[in-house]
Amino acid sequence: MFFASDNTGPVHPDIMAALSAANTGYASGYGADALMTEVRDRIRTVFEAPEAAVYLVATGTAANSLALATLSDPWSTVFCSPVAHIQEDECNAPEFFSGGAKLTLVGDADKMTPDTLRATIAGEETRGVHGPQRGPVSITNVTERGTVYSVSEVAALCAVAKEFGLPVHMDGARFANALVSTNATPAEMTWRAGVDALSFGGTKNGCMGVEAVVFFDPKHAWEFELRRKRGAHLFSKHRYLSAQMAAYVTDDLWLRLARMANDAAARLTAGLQEAGAQFQWTPQANMIFPAFPRREHQALHAAGAQYYVWEGELDGADPEELLTARLVCDWSVDEASIGRFLEVLAS
Repeated sequence: MFFASDNTGPVHPDIMAALSAANTGYASGYGADALMTEVRDRIRTVFEAPEAAVYLVATGTAANSLALATLSDPWSTVFCSPVAHIQEDECNAPEFFSGGAKLTLVGDADKMTPDTLRATIAGEETRGVHGPQRGPVSITNVTERGTVYSVSEVAALCAVAKEFGLPVHMDGARFANALVSTNATPAEMTWRAGVDALSFGGTKNGCMGVEAVVFFDPKHAWEFELRRKRGAHLFSKHRYLSAQMAAYVTDDLWLRLARMANDAAARLTAGLQEAGAQFQWTPQANMIFPAFPRREHQALHAAGAQYYVWEGELDGADPEELLTARLVCDWSVDEASIGRFLEVLAS
């Protein structure tokens, strides 16, 4: 019963097979390997973006931070949700890699709205040389609360950014999960809606450790290459990143794995709802936040369930107090794990 995160699950066998196949002979380093050419071509095809610049790094923090640094000046500010990964979980890496750009938080929820974004952007550049200048907007899809921006919602936020001449970055650590939730195409969710750069996640969806950074306007390519090298994120034995991503985007593996994760979360959600759990955020992808009594959390943890108690303390006096859990399903979650979790909950 492992529901702590989708980065705790195993690597998919197709990814492991691709790594094994790449582990023979010799290949040029630093992204000059033949597999990287395949990756670039396949991602351009998937996104219907033949001119896109495509690069690989090993972590989501590197993908987000280097992409935002490329779109930012040191004296600018990045607009994001107050619970965005770049705000809460990246140890000021975007500020570090950009050389000083700050983050300005938009609204008080996981999803920004056009009105709150417009008001927040308008509030900057009011102090001339003394204040931060307007920089990129960063959207997270799937959000950190498990909700999903529709294509129209992404387009509305991008339209606001364009009113001010600002680029838009999308943190897509769970981009595949957002796509299968909305039935959108990769192009519709990104450049057609106005997104300029995407952190295209693989690690949380069956890869060992690889993320792609996609710039839909190739004018950013050379600066990103320099920042990636200067930031120590250019792999020498790059073929092992390329092999993962090549397998990931072949025959829609990335979408199939995301669909498996989303479907598992939907089955878990249905069982939790039947058991009387309450949800603060409507489940839309593979991450859910149910609230149920402390005594049930304690029973689950005693039975070996692994997940985060998101709000409240597991050890407490009132057995009936509602505590919120964060449960995340990866592609490998099976019926037996879900059934056992719900069985313990019901007992």
